[in-house]
Amino acid sequence: MELVLDANVLISALIKDSHVRHFILLSGHSFYVPEFIFEEIKEHINEIKDKTMLHENQIIEILDQIMVLGNIKIIPLDDLKDFRESAENISPDIDDIHYVALALKLKCAIWSNDKELKQKQNIIKIYTSEEILKGKY
Repeated sequence: MELVLDANVLISALIKDSHVRHFILLSGHSFYVPEFIFEEIKEHINEIKDKTMLHENQIIEILDQIMVLGNIKIIPLDDLKDFRESAENISPDIDDIHYVALALKLKCAIWSNDKELKQKQNIIKIYTSEEILKGKY
């Protein structure tokens, strides 16, 4: 299965060695992120540091390990430009446009815990962490 990972899922995996992190690392699924995700993680780095009690370089090291071991593919924003207009029409939040564009490009679902993204559009299938971990995908 192919899934686009939203920043909230990847941040969750960074904060805690949890079922979410284990699923990403061990499921064998194909995961994709727009390169924009790293900007979002930077925006939340202080929150991540507070919750983990780790230094920024340690967090970056964990992120690198998750990206490599989880075989998460980074898709450049230039590769999404043909899907941007459609994504703008679908996405209820401007911050989610890159994820929606990537899902449109790959014709796959998004793994996100964003309730608004799940409830306010019906074009892209959105799976929450709960649904993923319970095998409801």
